[in-house]
Formats: sequence, structure tokens, C-alpha cells
Amino acid sequence: MELPRMASRRLPLPLVAQLVVLLGLACGLRSSSAAAAAASGLAGERVTYLPGQPPVDFDMYSGYVTVDKRAGRSLFYWLQEAPAAAQPAPLVLWLNGGPGCSSVAYGASEELGAFRIRPDGATLFLNDYRWNKVANILFLDSPAGVGFSYTNTTSDLYDSGDKRTAHDSYKFLVKWFEKFPQYKYRDFYIAGESYAGHYVPQLSQLVYRNNKGVKEPLINFKGFMVGNAVTDDYHDYIGTFEYWWNHGIISDGTYRLLNASCVHDSGEHPAPACLAALNASTVEQGDIDMYSLYTPTCNETSTSSAAARQRRLKQGHYPWMTGSYDPCTERYSTEYYNRPEVQRALHANVTGINYTWATCSDILNDNWRDSPRSVLPIYHELIAAGLRIWVFRDMLHVLQLHGLSRSKLQIDRTNTMNSRKRPVSHQQGGTSPDLIRRK
Repeated sequence: MELPRMASRRLPLPLVAQLVVLLGLACGLRSSSAAAAAASGLAGERVTYLPGQPPVDFDMYSGYVTVDKRAGRSLFYWLQEAPAAAQPAPLVLWLNGGPGCSSVAYGASEELGAFRIRPDGATLFLNDYRWNKVANILFLDSPAGVGFSYTNTTSDLYDSGDKRTAHDSYKFLVKWFEKFPQYKYRDFYIAGESYAGHYVPQLSQLVYRNNKGVKEPLINFKGFMVGNAVTDDYHDYIGTFEYWWNHGIISDGTYRLLNASCVHDSGEHPAPACLAALNASTVEQGDIDMYSLYTPTCNETSTSSAAARQRRLKQGHYPWMTGSYDPCTERYSTEYYNRPEVQRALHANVTGINYTWATCSDILNDNWRDSPRSVLPIYHELIAAGLRIWVFRDMLHVLQLHGLSRSKLQIDRTNTMNSRKRPVSHQQGGTSPDLIRRK
């Protein structure tokens, strides 16, 4: 299944600054710099200039880390460092979901990254609300087969799942910190959205468990943050159906059918009765953007997006988990990242294979294997360990507005979780259950 990504809303810098304060991203120790990277032999992975890029005051690095030599699995990263004046700053790993969607496509190019791609698909402009103003942001395309990440073993594309994704991402981190020793002991956080609501806590659990008993771990993990996160199938289903019904985009009959057929079903492998109910909801919703109801759609892609929803539905996927917020931004990124000169600048597709870069991999999505129905047990473990967790949601995003609130109640039984409203451009933009702490 393909889960909804966050709408590409620009978060104002004050919210990003609050992120740093709320999570306690106080970083001591080394600052990153081009000199330190050069000393580590990373000059070849420094991004000196991207085609169509405006002038910048920060450094970037990108390239590959091999996580499985036998299978030939290598993961692609793009590091956008904070400016020298903001250093030493924490390191934040950003993951996008899908499963099967690229963090370069979404996180770096539509959400929190340094750049936005212009409609010409050839030039860039700075994102005023880029998170690397206050932190070093590490984007990772995961698992292998997503974005620029690759595998030399074809079967990897047909048997990926949560478990291998987490373990490969952990291997990536261990090797990446050897590449960038200046980030060892640096305050480190993991963040993401949508189906990364699985990736982020699962990887966080691995890092925490491997750090256990180590007095000064090289990966100085402090906590994680998720937005509009897929968390618990049962509560996510109920919340999503309630959202649709409350906004008048499905009928009373379909609402009852969805609740009768789906809420006790698997989020990854729904039964035929649930798929039939979801199909009925898709027909009723029509060609609207159910991820951002009050924003315009891209006329150039709306028809194709609807067709893709129907095609994937027949393959056994949620119609509400197959699209993404796209007032044409995906088209711009597809054009830009398929340019050979852009790939050369990013040290991507180094073998020059003739293939089409895509924002998401349908093969991975269609063949996703293991996916637990809930990651709430991981929350309980990491909260008890004293790690900081920040959960935020978008008021106009289809999945997590109500579903997250229901999952939150399951956490609240043993822990405190304070919700705060966050204005965006003087309008109410969302609710942030900021810090989850052990009572």
C-alpha cells in the first residue's frame, strides 16, 4: 500500500525554531565544515553546485553507502548542512514513507529541504522555511529501490518490508558516521512523515537498543519526531473514515460500510470486502485532492492521479493511500532529477544506467511484505527509556487528524502528552502533541 504523504505546506521558520527548542536540540562538540569533510576523504561527495541553483551559505554532500555487499544494496543520501553561523547544530535524519517514496522527492524538494523546483523543471529557488537553517538535515532514500537508492538483486524489490528497511537504515547510519566522523557524538534525531510513522520509531528502536549499555555512543540519539504518521491501523482507519464523513466527501452508507468492513482489517493487506468499501469511497470522492481539501489541484496531473488510484486499487491498495499532495510539484521534481547533469552533480546513478527516476516505486509499494498493525508498543518502550518524542499533525491532512488523536489516547494512559496548536501564517495550521514524557 502507499500511504499519504504530508501536504507540501511551508512551515514558517518560527515553527522550525520551536522544533529545536522543544526537542532540546542543544548540541555541543564538533561543528561540520568542508575542511573536516575533506580531511575525511569526502571531497568527492561534496555537492559544489546544482544546475539552476541560487547562491547558498551552506555545504552539501551526497552519495551512496553500501548496506549489503552480497546483494548489492546501496542507499543514497543527501546532506544539507546548516550554515557555519548556526554550527554546531544537531543532525536530523529525515525519512519519507510510501512505502516506496523518495526523501529526495518529498522531504528535500517539497517539504523541509533547502530548495524548491521551479515549474520549468530546470531551476531552483531557496525555501524560506528550510530546516537546515537550524539543523544539519540528512535525507535518505530508503529502502533500496527507492529514488536513487538501488539493489543489484531484483528479488529485493519484491520482498521488502519494515524489518529489512529498519536494519538496512541502521547499517547505513553506522557506516555514514564513519564517513562523517565530525558528526560522531553530535546530538542526533530521526524524523519523518506518513508511512515513516513506521520507519522512524522502528529505526529509533534499533539505535536505542544498540546504544544500550554504551556510556558515550557514537550515535548520540536523543529522540524522534513524526508528522501525520501512520501509527496504528485500527485507529488510523477509524480516524480517516471519520474525516471523510465529517467533510462530506463520502455518504452515510459508505461511512457505515467502511467501519463495518475495514476497521479490524490489516492496513497492509486489506480483505476483499474492505477493498470494495474503499473503492466505493474513491468513486464518491471523485477527482478531488483529499489530502488538502481547500487547496487547488494540478489540472495537468489530476486525471492521471485518479487513474493511478484506480489502477493501484485493483492491485490491493487503499485508494486513500495511493496519491500524494501534488499541485504539480511532483512533475517538476521528476523532470529535474531525471536530468543527467543533475544526477552528476548529486553523484547519483554513477553507472549511468538508462532508467527513469520516479518519486515513488510502485514495484516496492505493490509487493510490500511485513508491516505491523501498530507501532504503539515501540512508543511505550522508548518513552520509558526517557527519549524525547514529538508528534505533529496537519489539520487538513486526510489520515492523521483523528487517527493520531485516537492513537494518542493509547499513549496517554501511561504517559503525559501535551497538545498545542501551531499557527501558520496567522491561520490555524495544525495541532502538535509536542513532547511525550514518562509520568
